[in-house]
Amino acid sequence: MATLNDPTQAQLAAAYEHRPLRGQKALVTGANSGIGESVARHLAAAGASVVVNYVTNPDAANAIVADINANGGEAVAIAADVSKEDQVQAMFAQMMERFGTIDILVNNAGLQRDAAFHEMTLDQWNFVLSVNLTGQFLCAREAIREFLRRGVRPEVSRAAGKILCMSSVHEVIPWGGHANYAASKGGILMLMKSLAQEYGGKKIRVNSIGPGAIKTPINRPAWDTPEAEQKLLTLIPYERVGDTADIGRAATWIVSDEADYMHGVTLFIDGGMTCYPGFATGG
Repeated sequence: MATLNDPTQAQLAAAYEHRPLRGQKALVTGANSGIGESVARHLAAAGASVVVNYVTNPDAANAIVADINANGGEAVAIAADVSKEDQVQAMFAQMMERFGTIDILVNNAGLQRDAAFHEMTLDQWNFVLSVNLTGQFLCAREAIREFLRRGVRPEVSRAAGKILCMSSVHEVIPWGGHANYAASKGGILMLMKSLAQEYGGKKIRVNSIGPGAIKTPINRPAWDTPEAEQKLLTLIPYERVGDTADIGRAATWIVSDEADYMHGVTLFIDGGMTCYPGFATGG
């Protein structure tokens, strides 16, 4: 089951013929659909062994794993709620048992529970912050512990480990009606930079991707009719809505040694949304 507009796993493998991630072990959280699925498929096609994490819809996760394995890759599905410490630790233990170590963590799991701020419940606030931000803390902490224990494997990568945080343009663009989501993404910005500052000397690279409008099931109403898509395009100077493959390709490059000097940076993949197109004619 290829993600929206993604090529098949076999086509991806052909595109990554030189396998820049060969021998590396990756964990992608929230990888049973959308951006996470695309990232998992691209990493596997580039040679990494991949854990496809999920918390719901195990059939989708297992189908992705089966497709990757059928096309010469290596993947396994592991269930865990990233906001729960015991489940995160159990997931890492299963990964260590299966793959022996971790080289790449893609902190992708995230969600929205939208409301006007004066109507937002504490449960809505806590749920989004717990998954989107605390989940990244819990997974990054486990990954860093393993990176420090194992150190650099020069035959595999120049870095001891790579963490890629999935953020959003809303780490810098305020978003009325979505204060919990925007706050979580602003938190990811500082978490990523703080980890990059603290652990760069240990050869651990930490970066983020900030997607703009990407065609995924979670935001389908925003793009699945011509009228909705045209309205969305008013926010995008490049005048197209992104595909999940746009993120998958970039993620694969960032965690490869080709991007070894990239550290502590958010790469916005947004068609220019952070150029604030409403000000194109002077505001």
